[in-house]
Amino acid sequence: MTQLDFSFLSWQVVSDFVAKGFFFSIQLTLVAMLGGIAIGTVLALMRLSGKPWLVGPASFYVNTLRSIPLVMVILWVFLLLPLLTGEPMGAELSAIITFTVFEAAYYSEIMRAGIQSVAKGQTHAGYAMGMTYRQTMQLVVLPQAFRNMLPVLLTQTIVLFQDTSLVYAIGAYDLLKGFEVAGKNFNRPVETYLVAAVVYFVICFSLSMLVRQLQKRIAIVR
Repeated sequence: MTQLDFSFLSWQVVSDFVAKGFFFSIQLTLVAMLGGIAIGTVLALMRLSGKPWLVGPASFYVNTLRSIPLVMVILWVFLLLPLLTGEPMGAELSAIITFTVFEAAYYSEIMRAGIQSVAKGQTHAGYAMGMTYRQTMQLVVLPQAFRNMLPVLLTQTIVLFQDTSLVYAIGAYDLLKGFEVAGKNFNRPVETYLVAAVVYFVICFSLSMLVRQLQKRIAIVR
């Protein structure tokens, strides 16, 4: 029986193979989070507008993407977009586009719940002061909704970080890919996958604890 050997792991290995993937995973997470929240907020406002020509497309977008496995969307964007545009698309750019549009559907539901959690009296107060619907949402409702939903938004972002490992399907060089390449170079795939699992756990567990503390502070403010 082959024994596990982690002696090959060093800071040199981390800098040569893992660091590049780690930075891309972080970049992908942040871009998809910011873009997803921005698009998701627009989708949430469309669904809450009460206008069928806005509610219909937004509902179709959200329900469709929430019903399709992420890895399939990754493959579709990577394989189909170059055919439609006639331009080659790298795996990294394809991953960024995919995660942004996909996560927007999930952030949209979070934002919709956050907006609905704000008391109706806040909206009526905005109208009473002569604000338009847009001004009321921008200045009164959305700031409160973001505060209410911040822990959930951050929790979804942690899930997003975990899901970035799926970009292996199109060969993007993420954190997991970095460990995989290191394992192949040193012929130690089992060890590198074990270390990768530990790294993902430590990062996600630590962030979850921070979100829990933030949630407690927000509850105290309320």
